[in-house]
Amino acid sequence: MNFRVSAKIIGFLLILIGFFMLTGIPFSVYYGSDDIPALLISGLSTALVGSLLWFLTKVDPEEEIKKRDGYLIVTLGWIASSIFGTLPFIIHGSITDFTDAFFETMSGFTTTGSTILTNIEALPYGLLFWRSMTHWLGGMGIIVLSLAILPMLGIGGMQLYQAEVAGPSKEKLHPRVTETAKRLWAIYVILTFAEVILLLFGGMNLFDSLCHSFATLATGGFSPKNASIAFYHSPYIEYVIIVFMFLAGTNFSLHYFALKGNPLNYFKDSEFRFYLIFIFLIVAAAAGYLFYHNSQTIESSIRDSAFSVISILSSTGFVTVDYEKWATFFTSVFLLLLLMGACAGSTSGGVKIVRYQILLKNSFTEFKKLIHPQAVIPVRQNGKAVSTEIVSKIAAFVGLYILVFFLCSVALAIIGMDLLSAMGAVAACLANIGPGLGTTGPATNFSSVPELGKWLLSADMLLGRLELFTVFILFSPSFWKK
Repeated sequence: MNFRVSAKIIGFLLILIGFFMLTGIPFSVYYGSDDIPALLISGLSTALVGSLLWFLTKVDPEEEIKKRDGYLIVTLGWIASSIFGTLPFIIHGSITDFTDAFFETMSGFTTTGSTILTNIEALPYGLLFWRSMTHWLGGMGIIVLSLAILPMLGIGGMQLYQAEVAGPSKEKLHPRVTETAKRLWAIYVILTFAEVILLLFGGMNLFDSLCHSFATLATGGFSPKNASIAFYHSPYIEYVIIVFMFLAGTNFSLHYFALKGNPLNYFKDSEFRFYLIFIFLIVAAAAGYLFYHNSQTIESSIRDSAFSVISILSSTGFVTVDYEKWATFFTSVFLLLLLMGACAGSTSGGVKIVRYQILLKNSFTEFKKLIHPQAVIPVRQNGKAVSTEIVSKIAAFVGLYILVFFLCSVALAIIGMDLLSAMGAVAACLANIGPGLGTTGPATNFSSVPELGKWLLSADMLLGRLELFTVFILFSPSFWKK
């Protein structure tokens, strides 16, 4: 283990975090908020600690970041960012309890969107902007951001990229990982500001447009309004957010190729086709229910169902209606959506569609082998054979994911939550979605969760964002052996 390299890179991450803490100050000045001292002290303190780690740690420029270093840096980097990210809330006094502040900040960086705040609009504008900024930084990944702007990481940066980027395959858009990081962030920025402009046309002010765009493209769900998107009562705004939630749940490499002039790549991708068809079927079923049983118009039925389904499947977590008041059947459907997730290579959470696809195809392949035991029948995805190693890794991941979900749900039930609320909370945090079910559903928040439960759910958020293995491997004795 190269602890000097780890310390230096984490120091650089803290310098970045400290800088971004200061970005809310212009809004504090404009709106006359009282949070400027808190943001200044927090940002400068965080940047100072990061600078000490960066400048006092001597590293040979030729040293490579090895795979084990990558896992350690990514995990500790996210934890350190969340710890220092609590400072603006604590120093200002908006959130006085460290457990609550850490839960809120971890929820932001992991793009979960679960909140303990009962009156979001009571926060000053600078803190609200910082809260939304944690989403945006975490969406594409703070490690990927560092790869894009720190040339020193170019040699061994692939280890960090593999440890942080979600999905069973880490598709590179360029042979150099730094160039891949730059292109991913460029697409992310372009889509973010395209949404900002469209929301401005819908009547949102600049502050709200930025906060909601940060949350949408990061599939986070933090809103500066207590009622979330329902506050605006605007079909136009809802449709804009529906489109960008869908785009955020799509593999960003497909956006890159589309911008390069190959939009047909979307429909050549098996995972995207499944994503599109699955959304259509669930939305059609939910819209039919709302139309016939809630006496809504066809347009509002489609809009409400599309917003809720895409919000959950993409793990964004924005809310316009309380879907728990729909038929009991949809509660079960939404619990499944909580655990599913959208496309690999997107900013969404969950298991990801491609994993379910490959496992399902592998099951059919095993049936065929029973009939033709001598045949060599590979599992194929997008016309390419998937190695047995990848299939076994996916099976192990899904099995571990279900086990973590089950054990954490039982743990929350033991410490006092009802089973539905416990399962909904774990599913929401592990899949980085936000609203759960029961007492943590779309009409409530996580403030009632016991303190121990908040720490457990914070761990679930990190596990879900880094896809389990990156974190769990640190607890393996063999990881620390030379």
